[in-house]
Amino acid sequence: MSPLTNFRAKGPYKTKLCIPARHLLLCWEHRELSIMSFTGKYELQSHENFEPFMKALGLPDDQIQKGKDIKSISEIVQNGNKFKITVTTGSKVMTNEFTIGEECEMELLTGEKAKCIVNMEGNNKLVANLKGLKSVTELNGDTITHTMTKGDLTYKRISKRI
Repeated sequence: MSPLTNFRAKGPYKTKLCIPARHLLLCWEHRELSIMSFTGKYELQSHENFEPFMKALGLPDDQIQKGKDIKSISEIVQNGNKFKITVTTGSKVMTNEFTIGEECEMELLTGEKAKCIVNMEGNNKLVANLKGLKSVTELNGDTITHTMTKGDLTYKRISKRI
């Protein structure tokens, strides 16, 4: 075997690079993940625990009442690991951009900004933790389920691709 071997492997592995190091064989494997494309426009179909969750975040009652029946539209543009998410609720437009695994600044529902890192779990789930809030966005077919948890309170939004 040559000191440096590079070969194609079958299955989920694309490239395997092996370098002998004294008595060990060090191998680096590159997996090609098939990540579902989040790109598209999604319309809110239903949500659970809206009012108590928004109160817990500190939104004023008048904003909560205005927002509870509006069918928001989320537009997601994904380019590899880079995402741009624009949520339009009535006249309010909120845009956040991030790259998977890199620190970014996100705008919260309250208008505050917070730093966080968004990670990918599996090939269809985005997870972030910011200011005591856990956000999980999961894509299944043409349905996005966005769950936000603060303490023991959970808010769930279900949107369909349009």
